[in-house]
Amino acid sequence: MLGNTKIDFLGARKITFVISAILALVGLVAAIAIPTGLARLGIDFSGGVSIQFRFEKPVAIEKVRGILEKGGFEDANLQELSESTKLLVRLKSTEDELSATSKAISRAFQANMPENPFTIDSTSEVGPTVGKKLQTDALKAIAIALLGILFYVAWRFEFRFGVAAVIATFHDVLVVLGLLFVMHKEMNLLIVTALLTLAGYSLSDSVVVFDRIRENLHKKKHEDFYSLVNRSINEVLSRTVVTSLTTLIVLGALIVFGGEVIHDFALALFLGVLVGTYSSMFIASPVLLLWKESKKSQTETGPGALEKT
Repeated sequence: MLGNTKIDFLGARKITFVISAILALVGLVAAIAIPTGLARLGIDFSGGVSIQFRFEKPVAIEKVRGILEKGGFEDANLQELSESTKLLVRLKSTEDELSATSKAISRAFQANMPENPFTIDSTSEVGPTVGKKLQTDALKAIAIALLGILFYVAWRFEFRFGVAAVIATFHDVLVVLGLLFVMHKEMNLLIVTALLTLAGYSLSDSVVVFDRIRENLHKKKHEDFYSLVNRSINEVLSRTVVTSLTTLIVLGALIVFGGEVIHDFALALFLGVLVGTYSSMFIASPVLLLWKESKKSQTETGPGALEKT
């Protein structure tokens, strides 16, 4: 699609490292803000209530959302269940306010949809203790994913490839987390799911580049590593761009037409695909070059360097 490109990706590594460091720093701020309660947390993490309604007739979720916003429940999270007459309303509230919240929402529905009677099937609470446990479990899941990536890539390629893949993946997760934090998006388990999905996508993109680097290392052993890595990225550039574009088209459709329930999830993945594509070319591969240069420098300044000179 792009033809025989000869872009000097590694030549831009100083600029891209600075940009990535700034974005990753924002991500670190977000990672600190989430457990301290400074971020916008969903009820999965902060605690809240869940109320399940059963209507006699199917309800339009956008109409319900408008009714709740009018009633002062702007942060309510709505979910249609398997039956179109069932609706799950989740919002931040305390156990003491559970009864009052249920009555207030019921009154709003009765006033605005008198033609559609309903009953409350169930009410439940997600306490702050459960929320803290979910936060801890989410961090553990991300840590386990990163360790799994390190071991897998180190086994399939070499240890330096594994380190580069983990750095790129960790960078992607931090950057996307930071962007969502700046955009004031709600942090919930759906966002954690998106971040874990992103980790897998980022790894897949990096492995394609690493595969070509390894192939070229076997074919042209005397080519300098800088040129070899640059050439490898250019050789798979069309494949990377086509894969990313097709994925972005699907995610763009979900963002526009998928509805509010999965909007933030699709947005997180959309940002993740952009960042993951960027990092496979401008983060993972340059880290391999830095590793090579570091090893070369250690060899030249090691115990045997004086004898060689």
